[in-house]
Amino acid sequence: MSTEQSTETRLSRSDPERIRALAHPLRLALLEYLDDTGEATATQCAKHTGESVANCSFHLRLLARYGFIEPAEQRGRERPWRPSARREQFVPDESVPGSVRAVVELAEVAVRQEAEGFIGFLHQRADRAAELTGRSLPASMTKDTFWATPDETDALLHAVGALLEPYVARMKDASSRPAGALLMRWFATSHPDLAVDPAPGPEASDAPHPLAPHASEEA
Repeated sequence: MSTEQSTETRLSRSDPERIRALAHPLRLALLEYLDDTGEATATQCAKHTGESVANCSFHLRLLARYGFIEPAEQRGRERPWRPSARREQFVPDESVPGSVRAVVELAEVAVRQEAEGFIGFLHQRADRAAELTGRSLPASMTKDTFWATPDETDALLHAVGALLEPYVARMKDASSRPAGALLMRWFATSHPDLAVDPAPGPEASDAPHPLAPHASEEA
């Protein structure tokens, strides 16, 4: 078995134990901080999160154990961490016991954390209104409902991802960030409404309604 295959097996995207390792508010916050900064020590993480150095160190080691982060180049006695190179999208696998439920648990923690972050920004902007006067602080909240096939939805998500890609690339290249650029947070979800049946299609409009009387009955 090749090294690549071994890594893929060890870092399974549907392993419930590994998914649950990330379903923790502090671990998600630490991973986001490392994504923002590129690398950081447990001391820097503690200062950012308000947690103790020991607690951050524990959770950083756990993130490393499951392949989400890795040691960066040591600086003297400091031991910084950095995100692993691979970016992952966790996929529930019904054939793996507990996989679907683990993804639900991770999504619940992540969505709540993102919502709290957005609400926190709104409060900060209101509380610091005088200080922030004159600053352009673009923020939005959008909600839409639409009809689309699964293929159309996939195409839409890929199109949105393509629009974001050049901006996301600036995370790793500070020289590409124009003057005045802000560190923006983007969070979006989409899901079908399971309480509504799929559209029958335009051809169904010509079919008789199941409750309509037959021609013989009308006569």
